[in-house]
Amino acid sequence: MRAQSSATAPPAIAVAAPDREGSGFGTLQAALGVVAFSLTFPATAWGLEGFGPWSLVAVRSVLAAVIAGSALLALRVPLPARRHWPGLAVVGAGVVLGFPLLTTLALETSTTAHAAVVVGLLPLTTALFSALRVGTRPSRTFWIAALAGAAAVLAFTAQQSGGALTTADLYLFAALLVCAAGYTEGGRLARVMPGWQVIGWALALCLPLTVPVASIALAHEPVQLTAHSVTGLLWVAAGSQFVGLVVWYRGMAAIGIPKASQLQLAQPLLTLVWSVLLLGEHLTVAAPLTAAAVLVCIAVTQRSRG
Repeated sequence: MRAQSSATAPPAIAVAAPDREGSGFGTLQAALGVVAFSLTFPATAWGLEGFGPWSLVAVRSVLAAVIAGSALLALRVPLPARRHWPGLAVVGAGVVLGFPLLTTLALETSTTAHAAVVVGLLPLTTALFSALRVGTRPSRTFWIAALAGAAAVLAFTAQQSGGALTTADLYLFAALLVCAAGYTEGGRLARVMPGWQVIGWALALCLPLTVPVASIALAHEPVQLTAHSVTGLLWVAAGSQFVGLVVWYRGMAAIGIPKASQLQLAQPLLTLVWSVLLLGEHLTVAAPLTAAAVLVCIAVTQRSRG
């Protein structure tokens, strides 16, 4: 992956075509990001056993910012160009703040299986944001497979929840929109700077807000340090908020935002597996059937050409 920049480059970001030579490794990185993200909801449920929702979200962001900031300082990474800061602000608002807060609030009253609906729709929403923001034009086959995969995940999660619309659903759909915007902007920026720097600077940009919120929340919400709550907090901070996003943005830069986003069709089903193993939730017989349908859709989207 080569950053496209020069002294005479115009202020706008020039978005390169995905590097086909590195598409295999890019797909692997994006897939590792999906695995990391699939643990987010179960880890959040664990974290909520000992932290309030505002404390959990703010502290996870501060811890992730400390990890990223330490790497940025150790490697003496220069500040991003001024033209990149608005995009980093979108990443921070959507991925660092909006999605974690909205999904954590939803998980106070929703099971992880039900909350998986948001990541079931996220690939399609991210592809739509990408088409609007960076002008990608996936093929018709791509869109048919993407819609089919999204429909399969929606049908499965709706069957799990009974189809009722609740306050948690509103949080989840709002989280879907802000996260898709953050993913799209992060994937665009990862074409011109390393993916870990994209999320690193976005986390640093949010520190003036997350530090005081963490202090206030910890003073007003009860805290109970247990093995589950501490493990959940550490995972969502280091695994979901930093490492997962690093490989995810690198994968998007290598294979393109729409194709990378379709790998997330498998995320709800992975989350359901973790929910059974870690939280003791129960699955229906529809799970393996949905998994097979989703994997077929992923294969089609990965082979399609825009």
